[in-house]
Amino acid sequence: MTPRIDQLISLLENSPNDSFVLFALAKEYQNIHETEKAKQYYEALLTTDENYVGAYYHLGGLLADEGLEDQALEIYSKGINIANAIKDQHALAELKSAKLNLELGL
Repeated sequence: MTPRIDQLISLLENSPNDSFVLFALAKEYQNIHETEKAKQYYEALLTTDENYVGAYYHLGGLLADEGLEDQALEIYSKGINIANAIKDQHALAELKSAKLNLELGL
């Protein structure tokens, strides 16, 4: 583990449902290529806060990088639905682009 991860875990102990901390932990684990841990934190985040649309983009990308295209497409689709429902046009555009690129094999 890194000092940053240690610090984030400490913060999470005090606020176990803190969306930002869950996202930050997922990104930190992704950055050090601990993809299973990253997936766990993305999934925990989306269970806690399904409207945290950035998590769909990053989790979808992680799954695609792992060769799990069907799962990535499913995550992107869920994120697209959420972004559309909450009218987050920026996230909607990013998720649609990521999904299309994956479908086209880009």
